[in-house]
Amino acid sequence: MEGYLLGLLVVAANIIAASCLPTTVPAFLWSNDPHRSFSHYEQRSVNYNVISPRDLAKDVLNMAGWSQLLCSGEKREQAAAVALVFIGNKLHSPDISRKSETDSELIELLKASFTDSSFSMAFPYVTLSEDSEPLANSLLSGFMENCDHGFRNNEIAFVEPCFVEGANIKKLENLKAVNDYVNARKEIRMRGTTDLIFICNDKSSVFEASGTTQVEGKMLADIIKNMQQDGIIYTVLYSSEPYEMVPLGGFHKLERFLISNDSGNDSANSTYCDAVCKSKASILEGFLV
Repeated sequence: MEGYLLGLLVVAANIIAASCLPTTVPAFLWSNDPHRSFSHYEQRSVNYNVISPRDLAKDVLNMAGWSQLLCSGEKREQAAAVALVFIGNKLHSPDISRKSETDSELIELLKASFTDSSFSMAFPYVTLSEDSEPLANSLLSGFMENCDHGFRNNEIAFVEPCFVEGANIKKLENLKAVNDYVNARKEIRMRGTTDLIFICNDKSSVFEASGTTQVEGKMLADIIKNMQQDGIIYTVLYSSEPYEMVPLGGFHKLERFLISNDSGNDSANSTYCDAVCKSKASILEGFLV
C-alpha cells in the first residue's frame, strides 16, 4: 500500500512539475551551398542542450554561419541568396523520435535534409512558452541583437501570420507570392546579399484559411523545389510553434538541474553536453539513422 501511495505521489509531482515547464520544439537548419562542405564549420552537428529562441538565433548566426549572410562587417564566404525561416505548427520535440499522427512527410523531409545537405544542424530542444513573444519575431530580434555592426543591406519578407517588427519589411500574401518573389528577386538582388524570408503556418495562416490545407512537409518541399529549379543557393531554418503547448517532462528537467555542475550549463555553449543531454542523444540519433 505504501509503495502504491508513493507511486501516486511521484506521478502527481511529475504532472505538477511538468505543468510549470515550457514546451520544447525541434529546430533544423540546412544549406545546399556547395561551399559549405569546404568551410571551417562542422558539416553536420547536433546541439542537444535546452536553449531559448534567442539562444537559437545566436547559434544560427555564430555556429551555422548566418552572421556572414545577415551581419554587416562579416567576411562573406557563403553564396546563399535566400535564408528561409519556416515556422510550423506541428512538431514537439518527442515527435522526431516516435511514431505519431504528426506529418510524416515533414519528418522525412527534415531527416533527408539533415543527412543529405552540404551543411546541417539540429536543435532538438528549443523552449517555448504560451506567454512568450511569437517565435518569428523572437528569432529576428535575436539576429539583430547579435549582429554587432547591424544588418547587411538585406531585404526581409514575411507571410502572415508571421509577426515580425521592423522597417522596410515586405509582406507576401501566400505561398505562390513567395515563389514569385524568390523568382523575381533572382534578377534584381544585389550581388553579395541574402534575402531573409519568414513563413509561418498556424490556425490563422493564409495557407489553412484558403481552404486548400497542405501538410507542412508538402508546403516546405514545394518552396525548396522551386528554388532548386531556379538554381538558387539557399539555407533553411525550420522550427515549430505548435497550437498546443506540451511541457517538457518534469522528471528529465529536474534530473538535468541536479546533474549539471556548479559552474553552470550555459545553453549558448553548444559544445557542452551533460549526462541527461547524452542520454537523450541516442533518441535523436535513432531518428537520423
